[in-house]
Amino acid sequence: MELTLNEKKLLLALKKQGEAEVSALSEVLGVPEAAVVQYGHLCSDRGLVEVHRQVERHYALTDEGAAYAGKGLPERQVLESFDESIAIKDLQKHPLAKIGIGWMRRKGWITIRDGVVHRTGDAPPGEDELVLTDLGRGGDGIRELISRGLVREDESVSFRISLTPAGRALLREGLELSEEVGTLTSDQIVSGAWKDLKFRKYSVEKLPRRIYAGKVHPYQRLIDEMRQILLEMGFTEMWGGIIESSFWNFDALFQPQDHPAREMQDTFFVDLRRDLPAGFERVMEMHEYGGETSSSGWGGKWSRAKAEECVLRTHTTGLSIQHLAAHPEPPVKAFCIGRVYRREAIDPTHTPEFEQLEGIVMDQAVTFRHLLGYLKEFYSMMGFEEVRFRPAYFPYTEPSVEPEVYVDGLGWVELGGAGIFREEVTAPWGIRYPVLAWGLGVSRVAMLKMGLKDLRQLYRSDVQWIRETPVLSAGGFRH
Repeated sequence: MELTLNEKKLLLALKKQGEAEVSALSEVLGVPEAAVVQYGHLCSDRGLVEVHRQVERHYALTDEGAAYAGKGLPERQVLESFDESIAIKDLQKHPLAKIGIGWMRRKGWITIRDGVVHRTGDAPPGEDELVLTDLGRGGDGIRELISRGLVREDESVSFRISLTPAGRALLREGLELSEEVGTLTSDQIVSGAWKDLKFRKYSVEKLPRRIYAGKVHPYQRLIDEMRQILLEMGFTEMWGGIIESSFWNFDALFQPQDHPAREMQDTFFVDLRRDLPAGFERVMEMHEYGGETSSSGWGGKWSRAKAEECVLRTHTTGLSIQHLAAHPEPPVKAFCIGRVYRREAIDPTHTPEFEQLEGIVMDQAVTFRHLLGYLKEFYSMMGFEEVRFRPAYFPYTEPSVEPEVYVDGLGWVELGGAGIFREEVTAPWGIRYPVLAWGLGVSRVAMLKMGLKDLRQLYRSDVQWIRETPVLSAGGFRH
């Protein structure tokens, strides 16, 4: 049996003890641990050693989990905030209500009847709560916390190599160490010295160590694909900053100044103020009494100071109305893919920042039927073959619809909202023709296309996940 020099050195290093950790063999041989494992697999193929792979799992709380460990899970905190019953509208004021109410219902702790939340009885700590304070318990509880992103699971891999009877027999016969040449120099070839050299043997049947090529993050690839689809459909891209005045984010879209979405609990306000654009008076008149349209407005006194407040944009629709104000004559066909911000508690389906896609079309003869056609074409090019629409309500469009796509295993899934801008939105800027508008949450599409259950996966730098995610997903966007 002809062995390489490295294989012989490994066998001799194992001769005394018979087995050793790869980390110890690495120090003895003076090579990296990865090289020792490689030598071990070569000897293993010859039946001379056995390579033992040992995996240990370690659990640690994420930042979110650590925050709950001291105060309790969201559902426990919300449950302890009331006695036997409470009006749902009052319970929804709790900062953790969006997470907690759903989990309380799932665990059977409450029932909701006629707008009132009732306790169902005692709610002893579940396995997940016990594990949150003692990760050593393991079991189903820790799997539940991992799925909720409250516990992180890490793996440590180590190797141990041991001699087989065949390896011991070979060592008893003795091994001769002689230097091997892995590469030739031009001098060795010219002088003929290569004839007396001992060359290292290579097996062309062995697979090399896998090398991972660099590639774009899967989520960014999806965003880029969406952008390319819209560009190919003839749209131009809109851009804008993430800090927006309340005027463009709310008022120009005919959202009343006392709307709940404008409150601090739903919006990130920024300690800045911005001057209002020329023509803001027409928006003020639209709010107060409907301006020169058939609308009666919202009534009351419109506050200029409130409109000058700045926020982290809660949607990209503010860019659409600014683009229309700057381009009041048709044709207009534009889109934006940008990040937006809302005060959401972080859980597997919510984050305080996410991407939104916005599209608008304004022309002389466009109709609601054109809107449905654009949407169906767009979703079809994204790989969703079945698309349907159902009536909906949105503050600044009328009529409005919610597009739904059919996904195997999930059924019909809602993927955004759409409609025709109301007269109250377009009239202040002298826009005389219909404006088709739609928007969708990009992250929801990403979760469907990538088969994810946790939205937060899209924003984590999980190198292994990025490596394993194919560049082209099954079914792809386009066929």
